[in-house]
Parts: sequence; structure tokens; C-alpha cells
Amino acid sequence: MEKVELLAPAGSKDSLMAGLMAGADAFYIGGSKFGARAYASNPTDEELIELINLVHIYDKKIYLTLNTLVKNSEIEEVIQFIKPFYENGIDALIIQDLGILELVQKVYPDLPIHASTQMSITSSYGASKLKELGATRIVPARELSLEEIKEIREKVDIELECFIHGAMCYAFSGQCLFSSLLGGRSGNRGRCAQPCRLPYGINAGEKNDYLSMKDLNTLDIIPELLEAGIISFKIEGRMKSPDYVYQVVSVYRK
Repeated sequence: MEKVELLAPAGSKDSLMAGLMAGADAFYIGGSKFGARAYASNPTDEELIELINLVHIYDKKIYLTLNTLVKNSEIEEVIQFIKPFYENGIDALIIQDLGILELVQKVYPDLPIHASTQMSITSSYGASKLKELGATRIVPARELSLEEIKEIREKVDIELECFIHGAMCYAFSGQCLFSSLLGGRSGNRGRCAQPCRLPYGINAGEKNDYLSMKDLNTLDIIPELLEAGIISFKIEGRMKSPDYVYQVVSVYRK
């Protein structure tokens, strides 16, 4: 069996350090732009380069989240944004936008690309197409069952990275318009205000948490996750505290 990667969230430098101390194998982190967590304590470009070098000293990996939709007017900006991290050895990009995936392939052909869960890959056909387009790893849609994930792995020779712990989005694969409809803050542009966490009432009745989902917890099915062929166990939580990151990573490491 291949070694399984324990992938920790790094919403800040402190969170990355917490995950490092707890035994994570790799980290996913947003930069100053184009990440799905614009309100995390994301590092500056210079700080991110320092973190890339730090993580590599410990023989760990670090992935940059470039998982928002990009506008035509931002194409040149996003390509230039990637350049210093590419030059300093970022291990992969996590991408949602198919156009950006194609551009990165042309400009930085040896840079591994991971297809974000927000690409909504729900079948072996989707996984096969992403492999054809150059992705080295996919993060399947979060709403898939373990059996469906296993079927993808059996039919397509591509790395699978799956969320194993943390908050769940009410929408399919995080493609929610609720936040932008209510307050003009789009989750697909990294600015979700999490309106699903608020209580709502029906016909002026008693308010309740109708849309707020319980967190994911897969500690009891780790053997089944391994059997399914998942190569990277991903912990959600770039908006969580360093203490949270340390505790969760520690438990799964044990």
C-alpha cells in the first residue's frame, strides 16, 4: 500500500507550524490572491516563500490554493502571481478554473496541478478527463459516497485527495451562490460569509439551524478510506485556530 499523506490546513503561519509539530505530511495554503479563503490570515508573497522553504527543510510538501474562478481581466495577473512560488519550489497548485489549468500547463509545464473539489468531479469520466488535461491529482466532489470514490480509483490511475474531517458546505462541492445573493460576497471568489450557519424561520415561525451541517469525522472508518485508495487525507480548517489544527492532525496521526 502506498504511503498516505496527511494534509493539514494552513490558514496562517501559526496554523502551519501547529500542523508541522503535530506530524502533518503536507499543507495547503492560500496566498494574497485567488484563494477560496480570502478572510483567512493568508501570508504575504514574501512570507509564503519563506514557508515554502521552511516546509521543505522538514521534507514536507506545500500546495498553493488557487481555487477561485478567474476573470478575463485577471489572467495576466494570476500567471505572474504564480511565478515566484514556482521559482521557489511550490509542490502543486490546487485549481478550480479549467482555463487557468490550461494556462498553467503552458507557462509552467512541470508544475503539478491538483483539481479542486469545486470542479465537481463526480465520476470516473470526469477524473479521466482531468487526467487527460494534465491534472496529477483530483479532489472529488465532497458529496460522493465512499463506494463512488473507490470506483473512480479503480477505473482511473490518478491520485485521490479526500476531505476526512471538518466543516461541510451545504451546497454541492462548495459552489454556493447564497452568500453572494444575500450580501454580495461570493464563495466562488473566496469571500463566503457562511449564511448557511445562521438560524432561519419558516413563515415567521421559530428559527432553527436548517442549513447548518454537522462537521465531517471519519476516525471510525480510516481502514475503509485506505482500502478505497485515497492517497491524501485532507483536513478542512483554514479558518480554524492553530490549536484546532494541532489537535485534529495529532489525532489522525495517531
